[in-house]
Amino acid sequence: MPSSPPRPIRVIGAGPAGSASAISALSAGAAVELIEKSNVPRHKVCGEFLSPEVGPQLEELGVWPQFLDARPARLARMILHFGRHVSRSRLPERAFGLSRYQLDGLLLKKAISLGAAPRPELAPGDPQNSVLACGRYSIAAPGERLFGFKAHFMGPVDDAIEMFFSGGFYVGVGAVEDGITNVCGMAPDRMLRRHDFDIDELLLGCEALKDRLRPLERIRRWLISGPMVLGPQWKRPLAPDAYPAAVYPAGDALGFVDPFTGTGILNALTTGRMAGLAAAQGVAAEKYMAECRGRLNRHFMVSELFRRAVDREWLGALAAAIPGEWLFKLTRPPRQYY
Repeated sequence: MPSSPPRPIRVIGAGPAGSASAISALSAGAAVELIEKSNVPRHKVCGEFLSPEVGPQLEELGVWPQFLDARPARLARMILHFGRHVSRSRLPERAFGLSRYQLDGLLLKKAISLGAAPRPELAPGDPQNSVLACGRYSIAAPGERLFGFKAHFMGPVDDAIEMFFSGGFYVGVGAVEDGITNVCGMAPDRMLRRHDFDIDELLLGCEALKDRLRPLERIRRWLISGPMVLGPQWKRPLAPDAYPAAVYPAGDALGFVDPFTGTGILNALTTGRMAGLAAAQGVAAEKYMAECRGRLNRHFMVSELFRRAVDREWLGALAAAIPGEWLFKLTRPPRQYY
């Protein structure tokens, strides 16, 4: 008996997860509407670190040559600053740095070339299976709400990704394409309010970070985004009246893992591919979600435990004593996930 043809789907959101969903569904023969109300590509708050495992994902999506043509930075070392304690190590494999502007653009271009029909809003008609890839859940109580911030700098670059944990906030510094350094961090709103949301002033409070940024010159204004709610989204059911057909969350809509792990884009590409295929093939949304829970639960739990550790100064010193290679492996999702 012949199998049923791929189902037409809607993909809501054209970031890495949405474009990956569209590419996978189109490659399976499904018709795809790609809904995105904002201009893409655009600069977004993001660490712009792509962990080594992204290579096979980009190859499966058919954009590996275009990715290399964008001249991503090659990152080989990791330096972690916990106050006065510093941990230095080599990454097990080379990672990459590429701006979201470049990454989102090449993925969206691929999706459109395969036949994705971009629209700024949902068109009227019968409900279709939808991949929800439009970002993170963002309701949080005031005071401890987390906000992300990011800007690009010019100046000397190297092959290290550096993380600075300092008194309740943290910042990642790493090269992207064309000699640009991305500086991206996260802080609670109570701390940002003390500095009137002046990010330059906030960063002056960390001596090691101030030294790291001294030879650099900021070339873009600070972007601020939030609030950011960490953790898996499957604990927060989607409103059925908003998406009456089967819904397959992907990327940050599925779960927002702490950015210090450096796995956000990897998770977006992987869950995007999974969601696009599941929607096109008519896999039950509950089955898709169960598979995501099985693959990602440990990753979210380890990330939460590590965050709690570095939020306490003496535990930060303990974390600095753990070999960097171990920390890197601990914050990776299980290898079979990819």
